[in-house]
Amino acid sequence: MPNFNQEPIPVFLFLGFLESGKTKFIQETLEDKRFNSGEKTLIISFEEGVEELDFSRFPNKGKNIVYRLIDSKDEMNIPNLARMAYETRAERIVVEYNGMWLVNEFFQNMPDNWTIAQVMFFADATTFLNYNANMRSLVVDKLNICELTVFNRFEKDYNVQEFHQIVRGISRRSEICYEYTNGQVAYDDIEDPLPFDIEADHIIIEDRDYALWYRDIMDEPEKYDGKTITFKGLVARNKKFPADCFAFGRHIMTCCVDDIQYCWAVATWNKPVESEPKKWLKITAKIKVQKHKLYKGAGPVLYVETLENADAPEQEVATFY
Repeated sequence: MPNFNQEPIPVFLFLGFLESGKTKFIQETLEDKRFNSGEKTLIISFEEGVEELDFSRFPNKGKNIVYRLIDSKDEMNIPNLARMAYETRAERIVVEYNGMWLVNEFFQNMPDNWTIAQVMFFADATTFLNYNANMRSLVVDKLNICELTVFNRFEKDYNVQEFHQIVRGISRRSEICYEYTNGQVAYDDIEDPLPFDIEADHIIIEDRDYALWYRDIMDEPEKYDGKTITFKGLVARNKKFPADCFAFGRHIMTCCVDDIQYCWAVATWNKPVESEPKKWLKITAKIKVQKHKLYKGAGPVLYVETLENADAPEQEVATFY
């Protein structure tokens, strides 16, 4: 592949299913001179919807904006995307992604110099609950990584709590915005207290709360630095682990059986620990957030104080519900 321009290019990623409002939001964003002050912008759409961009409404008639359509996964590859950015001299890229494709497929095909600047998910409130019920794995795929979730075409009689719980069951990081059909815009301010005492010096995680705790500590590990933690889990090891280290955690299911993963933290102890399938243990450990070779950078390391046999949780695979 030719050595195209390797300057970092920010990517603004717009997620959502067909007719979810992505194009409308891109249109409004690029009409705003605070965002679009002349930067050379490449828009890549991975699906063709009913609504089209109106370049005449952009500053300077959109002369700084180039549009490309990719409607086949075969065209979504590193050489092709890199060539597009190079040929258009793009300073930034706006991606309108196909809602039926997994986001990781795009990440795997991003050129090395493309860097994600922002991820937003758009949903038509009139159809979102059906999508969540029938294609939940695709909904989880998008909500897992977005920073902002926008529910448009929202009606006053809709149950905000129902939409809120779906998002929060997957992500505690995403802001949530409701755009009502009358033009009103409201941001979600429902508080979600954690089901354990984050202020305590010694935090005890009940079996039913493991998934929520694990997501929280991986999102904001600094909150737990210096705390003592107690919870049940399973030990895992492999040959790459240092002699005094092992993995300790549980399996978590986000949406369906196919996405069950063993979610663990690094534990260190000066005593031998065997990895035995289905042998449940209760750990009490001091948490230190630090760099470790088993993480890509810093992460929570469990300095074991006690490790004892325990009964299996009533629900061995943890969930967010």
